[in-house]
Amino acid sequence: MNTNNKSYAVCFGEILWDIFPAGSRAGGAPFNVAYNLDKMGLKVQMISKIGNDKLGKDLLEQIKSWNISTDNIQTDYEKPTGTVIADFDEHGEAHYDIVNDVAWDHIEILPAHQELIENSEAFVFGSLIARNEVSRNTLLKLIEISKFRVFDVNFRPPFIDFELIKTLLQKAHLVKMNKAELRTIIEFLGEKYIDEDSSIKYIQKHFDLHEIVLTKGSKGARYFVGEQSYNFSAVSIDVNDTVGSGDSFLAGFLSKRIQGSLPEEIMKQAVSLGAFITSKSGACPDYTHEEFESFREKHYGQTI
Repeated sequence: MNTNNKSYAVCFGEILWDIFPAGSRAGGAPFNVAYNLDKMGLKVQMISKIGNDKLGKDLLEQIKSWNISTDNIQTDYEKPTGTVIADFDEHGEAHYDIVNDVAWDHIEILPAHQELIENSEAFVFGSLIARNEVSRNTLLKLIEISKFRVFDVNFRPPFIDFELIKTLLQKAHLVKMNKAELRTIIEFLGEKYIDEDSSIKYIQKHFDLHEIVLTKGSKGARYFVGEQSYNFSAVSIDVNDTVGSGDSFLAGFLSKRIQGSLPEEIMKQAVSLGAFITSKSGACPDYTHEEFESFREKHYGQTI
C-alpha cells in the first residue's frame, strides 16, 4: 500500500456501471466519493468487488485511468459486476433499478484490511452495501477498526433495513443524510417530525452522535456539531443532472474535515463541490482541481 505518507481515506462499498439512456458510466455512491476525494488531492483506497467479466475488466481499466488505486478491489469468479439501470425524470432527478446479488454484495474481509483501516483518516460507507449478508458482515467488522466512521445514509428502496440503519447510526461518528432521509429516520424511531432542529437533536441524543450533515438540495445544507449548527445556502447554478451530487458534497466536506479546517471552510468546500458536479454531467466528470478552485472562488459569496 502506497500512501506516500499522506492522509488517506478508505471508501467501502459498491462500484458498478450506471447504465443511462445515453451510455454507461462508472459509479456507485462510495466510489463517487472516492473519485472526488482524489480530485481534491486526498489519497483514497476503495474496498469493493467486481465480477470476472468484461464489465469488471472495463471498470478496473476506467478506475486505473483516473490513477485511483485498485489494490483493494476484489474479483468474484461467480457473481457479475454490479449494474444499475438509471433514468431521469422531467426534473433531472435520477431513478435507479439496482441489480441484486452481484459481486459487490460479496466483499470479503482480508488480513490487509486491518492496517489499511486503522491508519486511515476516515472510513466512508453507506447503507446499500449492507443489503447482502457477506458485505454486511465485512462492513460491521471493518467499522470496529476505524477511528473516524462516516455514514452516508443514502437510502435506496427497496434495500432499506431499519434495524441495520439503527446499528450503523450507533456506530458512526459523522452521519450525512438528506431531508427525506431525516424524516424517514424520525418516523422509524416512533417520533413525529416537527422541524429540522428538534429532529436532528433527537437523533444526536438517541445515538450519541456528535456530527450530522443535512443536505437540502437547492435549499442548501446544515452542519450540526454538538450544540452548534451552521447553515449554508446553495450555490445558484444551471443543473445538468443530480447524479452523485450528494457524494461530491461529502467528498468536499471530508477533504476539509480531515484537515481539521473550521466548519465554515468545510461547508464552503462541500457546498461548492456539490454544486460544481451538479453543473456537469454524471457523478465522476473529468475536471481539474484548478477548475474547481476557480468555480469555488467565483461562488464563494453565495455559499455562506
